[in-house]
Amino acid sequence: MPLLHRLAVTAALTTAATAGALAPAAATPLPLPLPFDGESADRLVITVSETGKADDAATFVLNCHPTGGTHPRARAACGQLDAQTVWGRDPFAPVSPDAMCTGQYGGPATARVTGHWAGRPVNAWFNRTNGCEIARWNRFSVVLRTPGS
Repeated sequence: MPLLHRLAVTAALTTAATAGALAPAAATPLPLPLPFDGESADRLVITVSETGKADDAATFVLNCHPTGGTHPRARAACGQLDAQTVWGRDPFAPVSPDAMCTGQYGGPATARVTGHWAGRPVNAWFNRTNGCEIARWNRFSVVLRTPGS
């Protein structure tokens, strides 16, 4: 059998075998999308404590996209979060341990934010123990319900 003829037969058999192997997969229907469970939505639980004022220490639920929850300024808080959300960067990232921070103290206030934001889980802690932490807190002033915000 000439070489060209053998190559043609081999190619035809390979194509037929490949098509036969793929035929059942092509005939199988695609799975339906997973049902929405509410856990992947932009939903955060914000707990602020040690503010020095009983009215400022509280726990709020913040829903965004659509806006809702128990946060008293939900629309403004969602806007503040949206403005800080950049693809590939965690807006809740802690201050780097290598950061050079001023030695100022902003008070004993602490906050914890948990939930989901932009498709990712969130478990962030905030305090006001130095200049870097104060600046990070201030970036979330509406979300964390800083007095006067």
